[in-house]
Amino acid sequence: MVRLSFGDRVMVIMIYIFLVFLAFVTFYPFWNAAVISFNEGADTSLGGVTFWPREFTLENYKIVFNDDRIINGFYVSIMRTIIGTISSIITTAIFAYGMTKRELIGRKYYMIMCIVTMYFSGGLIPSFLLIRALGLMDSFWVFIIPSLVSVWNMIIFRTFFRGLPAGLEESAKIDGCGNWGVFFRIVLPLSGPVIATLSLFTAVNHWNDWFYPSIYINDENLMPIQTMLKQILNTNIVSDQIGNLDSAAQGQLQKMQTVTSKSLSMATMMVATVPIIMVYPFVQKYFVKGVLVGSLKE
Repeated sequence: MVRLSFGDRVMVIMIYIFLVFLAFVTFYPFWNAAVISFNEGADTSLGGVTFWPREFTLENYKIVFNDDRIINGFYVSIMRTIIGTISSIITTAIFAYGMTKRELIGRKYYMIMCIVTMYFSGGLIPSFLLIRALGLMDSFWVFIIPSLVSVWNMIIFRTFFRGLPAGLEESAKIDGCGNWGVFFRIVLPLSGPVIATLSLFTAVNHWNDWFYPSIYINDENLMPIQTMLKQILNTNIVSDQIGNLDSAAQGQLQKMQTVTSKSLSMATMMVATVPIIMVYPFVQKYFVKGVLVGSLKE
């Protein structure tokens, strides 16, 4: 066992202190939001609710789960995440596999065009006009079709595919496999780590996106949970009503009000956040292997 010098031990202690501080700063906002979601709204408005609920209640969550709009938004988010992730990963992987073929005519030209789109976009107004022209307004497919191909994911896939032994593909073709057979029977099964990693990143993007639906969706039945959460956070009706009353009336109303817009917002945020967080432990082991192997081998 290597013995550390005094200076090294001081440095290790400082590193651990910094990491603990960083973990606390990162985790505390989420923990405080969870605490507020389990605390009575009137008591929360008095302040001082930090690490533990002072007046424990489940009323916030009862209101959330009794709201059909939130349940429907939750369902829309789940369907969007599942369908969007699967379709995007498959489409992007097929594109990347084609880009690995040296016999592909114009391969460098296609690659340059793809990279340009990573740095420059058409802008919000041209995108809106394009989506409207395609008839995707107020359609579930507006969540799926525009995000079918990710250039960044394609580059990672392509680099990973180049690192696979060429003999595998040659052997498969000798046995009678075509390009589709090689891709689905050989390449994809060997790409588990990079698929798991990029699938998680894609799923998180789909799940957390609130801006896209706020532009292209007007039908409440197609609103995902994140967009509804944004609307709830922007709507402080109860707080505005309290602010328009005198101090005596405010105190009386706060005593009567067990659920406020803030406590309800925190409960909705927990409902919208916890499901995607629960996915991380199942794919965490693929992070380093998937991303590093897919991005460093060239």
